[in-house]
Amino acid sequence: MSPRSSAPSNNAPLNNSALRKCAPIFAALGDETRLRLIAVLCAGGAMSIAQLTSGTDITRQAVTKHLHVLANAGLVHDIKVGRERQWEFESTRLEEARRSLDVIAQQWDHALNKLKMALER
Repeated sequence: MSPRSSAPSNNAPLNNSALRKCAPIFAALGDETRLRLIAVLCAGGAMSIAQLTSGTDITRQAVTKHLHVLANAGLVHDIKVGRERQWEFESTRLEEARRSLDVIAQQWDHALNKLKMALER
């Protein structure tokens, strides 16, 4: 399989398109507050901004900005429930990022095995 195809093999590097697609996910998760919001949404289901800020020192405005970054990365989406908006975790994009990390891990394993074999000769 060529490095330009959409589904890389174990030894093919991730192509530019796959890297470009996953970069916003990793950038969004690189912030501690956003990572915490994802963890809370994973554990608690759909929640309002008031629920997400309850018991924290973070403002609703700050949470709103973080949720928009996560939404732009495809990691959360909002739903209207009555007069309120609730935010829900979207697992699909996180699974895409996980698959990319799996490919990178396989590439490292392959490279380390090659090094091990070379050193054992």
